[in-house]
Parts: sequence; structure tokens; C-alpha cells
Amino acid sequence: MKHKITRKLLLFILSLLLLFSVLMGVLFTRLFSSYTLTYQKEELQDRAEAISQNLSSFLQEEQRSGRGMGSGGMGSGNMGSSHMGGYIPVLRALESVVSGHVWVVDQEESLILETRGREIEQRSLPEGANLIIEEALEGSVAFSEDFSGLLDVQSLTVGVPIIGHDQGILGAVLLHTPITSIESSIKSGLNILLLSSALALISAMVFGVIFSLKFVAPLKKMNKTAYLLSKGDYQAKTGVDQQDEIGELAREIDALSYKLHEASQESLRLEKSRQDFISSVSHELRTPVTVLRGSLEALEDKIIKEPLQVEAYHHQMYLEVLALQRLVDDLLNLTRLQNPDFKFDKELINLSMVLSDVTKAAESLEPEKQLRLHLESPYETLPILGDYGRLLQMFLAVLHNAQKFSMHHGEIFITVEQAPAHVLVKIRDQGMGMDPETLSHIFDRFYKSTHKENAKGTGLGLAIALEIAKRHEVKLQVESTLGQGTTFFFYFPR
Repeated sequence: MKHKITRKLLLFILSLLLLFSVLMGVLFTRLFSSYTLTYQKEELQDRAEAISQNLSSFLQEEQRSGRGMGSGGMGSGNMGSSHMGGYIPVLRALESVVSGHVWVVDQEESLILETRGREIEQRSLPEGANLIIEEALEGSVAFSEDFSGLLDVQSLTVGVPIIGHDQGILGAVLLHTPITSIESSIKSGLNILLLSSALALISAMVFGVIFSLKFVAPLKKMNKTAYLLSKGDYQAKTGVDQQDEIGELAREIDALSYKLHEASQESLRLEKSRQDFISSVSHELRTPVTVLRGSLEALEDKIIKEPLQVEAYHHQMYLEVLALQRLVDDLLNLTRLQNPDFKFDKELINLSMVLSDVTKAAESLEPEKQLRLHLESPYETLPILGDYGRLLQMFLAVLHNAQKFSMHHGEIFITVEQAPAHVLVKIRDQGMGMDPETLSHIFDRFYKSTHKENAKGTGLGLAIALEIAKRHEVKLQVESTLGQGTTFFFYFPR
């Protein structure tokens, strides 16, 4: 994957953090600016009100001492320009304490005095500055930035009234402070935010790389496993053990690997079975074909001339043709049964009726042995879902096998038992039985006992019976003891 996902994840994390930092920066700037300005206004107002209280006490003390404030004195409400100069030291002392520039305005707005001793005429004030003075002389607190041009510096001004003991308005105090201090605070805050964002980006990059590599590691393992599976290595595993969606995907890939391995083994088994089947068919066909060819050559070359010998050859060829026909029929049957697409005509049938019919049919198979077949079933009706013809074929193959290996005048028992989970059918003979080696191969295709009783068999009867049992979900088992007989068990599910 060449780290493509790693880069994408890292870029996504950094982009998200950068966007968050920008949004936080904008929000912080606005909120911090608003907070700082509000805080500065409150602090400026507190300082201006402190100056106002001091000037109020000072002015009223001057009134009581008899020192007038101009022609009218304080009582007239006019400070007077001739006496205001005496207030300058007081204003300067206050200004040094409050760290601001102080102006004092008389009640009539006719005199504006600053700490430098200058008297500022009202007409020299900037446009809009008179509003703050008017509001202050009306008893309100007001703020303005309109004095910045007059003070040659960007500044914030607060105007507060000077209130006497009788709640009368004696004048107003204007306190100016540079806005640069506010901007400096905001700048410091932004610097801290930028530094924090930079550290966060660096940390995010480090952790993002670690997280991305950890996230991609199982994907790389799964990619490698998928590549190995595509190359035919069906034993490859991801080795990923996580309890999340990636872990689920890894487990699915491992399950796929297991199933592909099973399918591969099954394919090998089927291929071997196919080759064995072809080899077995070739071997089984070779004998009758060889006999037919030899007989025909002898007749063609006039080696056999005697009528009785010719008739014997004709009879032998007829028997070989019958054997070939049985072999071909059994092969076709077995091939059909092993094909998953071959459909059975299943319907609700009476198993007791099937066993009764198969017993009657088997009685004519080996008449020369004079065998007795006993059907022992107390049940008149045993309903099951199945193909009547195929079940008849299955039981007949097993019964005929039992007949072939039974002694003359022997007995074969067919019994039926019921259980909650199944119906059990047993076919037991009193024949020669089988050793364990023979027993392990009786369902193999073309496996035939070397006993003379099985000379005419094709070796496919029991293989066909097993396939029919499988297609009916019937469990087929065999028990046999050499010299004591054999028992077949059919477990029909209920």
C-alpha cells in the first residue's frame, strides 16, 4: 500500500487539528478581545470614579475654606479658570497613581483642564467627543474612543460625574488610557494560543504517525494473506487478533483461507477419486472385453468348429455382455447419485410398505439357496419423506449382498425399532462375516470380495446403497464378525 493510508490518516488528523486551531483562534480572539475590553473598561471606570471622589472631597473642602472658584465660586457651579491651576498638582498626583491621562470639566462645559495645565476649548474637541462629556455631566458613565486623534494615540476614554455630598453635579472627570495595553494583552494571548497550537500539531503528528502505522499494520497483514491466497497458499493466516471491525475482517479472511484449504483438499481428493475411478472402470471393462475379443477371434478364425463348442462360446459371450450391461447400469446409477443436481422424487411414504415390498422382491434373487427372510416390524405405518424407488434399490442391494454370503437354508432378519430421534432398520444375516480389513472397504467403488459367491458382482452395489442413504440423510453403519454374520444399521431421522 506504500503508506498511502498512513499519509491519508495523518493528513486528516493534522487538517482536523489545524481547522480546530483556526476556529479556536478566531473564537479566542473575539472572546478574549471582548473580555479584555470589558475588563479594561471596568478597571478604567473604577479609577475614574476614585478620581471623581477625591476631586469631590477636594472641591467641597475648598468651598468650606472660603476659597472661591472664580467669580461665582463653587456654589455658582463654575470652577473658574483663575483658580483651576491650583488643582493641577492634585490631578498630577492622582494621574500618577491611576496610570492614565486626566481631564476635568466644569459643570457648564466651559472649561476643560488637563494635567499639563492646558485649558482645552470645547470647540477643539473632536466630533462626537462632546457626547461623553454631556452624559457624564448628566450623571452617567460613558466610554468613547473619539479622543484618539487629539491625544495622538489610540486610546479609550471614560467619563464619570463629580458628585457632591448633596448629590449635585460639580463637574466631570475624563480618564484616558492607551488601547495599546489592550492590544498587547490580546497579542500575548494569541502568542500563547499559537504556541499551544504548534505544540499540539507536533504532538498530533507524532501520535498520528504511531496511530496510523498501528492502524495500517493489520491491513498489511491481510493484504499479504490475500496475496498468498491468490498464489495458492491456502494455509496462510493473517495473525490479526482484534476485537473490532478490522479483527472481524481478518477472521473472515482466515475463515476463507480455511475453506479454500478444505476445497483444495477436496479437489485433490476428487481428482484422485476420478483417476482411481477411471483406472477401476478400465480394469473392470478389460476382462469382459478381452473374453469377448478372444471368443470372437476364435470363431472368426474357425478355430472352434464343433457346434457344441460354438454354442458354449456364444453363451459365454452372452454372459459377458450381461456383465457389461450390469456394470454400465451401475456406473450410470452411481454417477447420477453422486451428482448434487440429480433430484430425487421425495414424497411422504410408508417405510413399512417399502420393507414389505423389498422382502418379497429379494426372495427371488437367490432361489437355489432356499433362504428364509423374516420381516419383524410391529408397525403398520411408518411415515417418512423419501424416494420409494431409490429406497427399494438401497435395501435390495444390501439384502442381495446378505443373500450372496449366506449359507444354504440360512436366515436373514429385517427388524424395525423406533426411538424419539430416529427409526432404526436392521438387516442381519448369518453368513460368513467379514474381517476388519474387508469391512473398512465394503463401500468402496469396485471393491469385490474374492469369494466365489461374489463372482458376478460389479463392486458397485453397496457404494450405490451408501449414496442413496446419504441423499436421504440416513446414517448407515455396519457391524460384522468373521464366521458369525453381518448386520447393517439404517438410522432414519424423524
